[in-house]
Amino acid sequence: MTTLPIVLVHGFMGGSKQWDLQREYFAENRPFISPDLPGYGLNSHLEAPETIEGFANYVLEELNRQGVDRFDLLGHSMGGMIVQEMMALEPDCIEQLVLYGTAATGNLPNRFESFETSRKRVLEDGVNPSARRICATWFLENEHADQYENCAAIAENSSLQALLAGLSAMETWSRTNDLSSIPCPTLIIWGEKDRTYSWDQINELWKTIPNSSLSVMPGCSHAAHLEKPLLFNMILDDFLSGAHRPGSTC
Repeated sequence: MTTLPIVLVHGFMGGSKQWDLQREYFAENRPFISPDLPGYGLNSHLEAPETIEGFANYVLEELNRQGVDRFDLLGHSMGGMIVQEMMALEPDCIEQLVLYGTAATGNLPNRFESFETSRKRVLEDGVNPSARRICATWFLENEHADQYENCAAIAENSSLQALLAGLSAMETWSRTNDLSSIPCPTLIIWGEKDRTYSWDQINELWKTIPNSSLSVMPGCSHAAHLEKPLLFNMILDDFLSGAHRPGSTC
């Protein structure tokens, strides 16, 4: 049986290099695809869309360009919104779905600060100070976390236009009415101390998506894949292998 590629979609201020610890783990066993969204990472020179659908179409077009028409899909944070939009646009392309540190709506009442505050501070402070300040909230140990500097360096690559576009795209987006129609096996991963997405939002995903499983990672915030990469990789690997599901022959 041919192993499907795994496609990982990063979030706000992210980039493909944010998945290096996952690439090392998975690359020998399956194709690993981690596109840089326009305006972020290695594509910071590109203009970012101002809607989540625009980002979703970009990823689907990139996969089509690579000849990839069936894949497992993971999205983190804003990337989790993007992959839900991809599911709505091309559901037959997605074998298994992972929603990691995300929600079904961009309305985040328990976010560490409002989108309006982030927008104001980005304009006042500039990209680099904003990137470092926001990135620190993704780690339980803030700027003292082992992977903070690497993550902050990726965040600093984001363009000002992409930061403003990403905030606007998230703020106006929702797919809450579509959760019950997601057809494929879905894993929800959440760091128990996440400062961006609250338990209520994670619970909504878990309780509403029909064929879903939940993994809560202890001692982690929003960047669990960098805080506890081995545990994260093992959880993801177990889900993608299908070994935990009834009737599996894997």
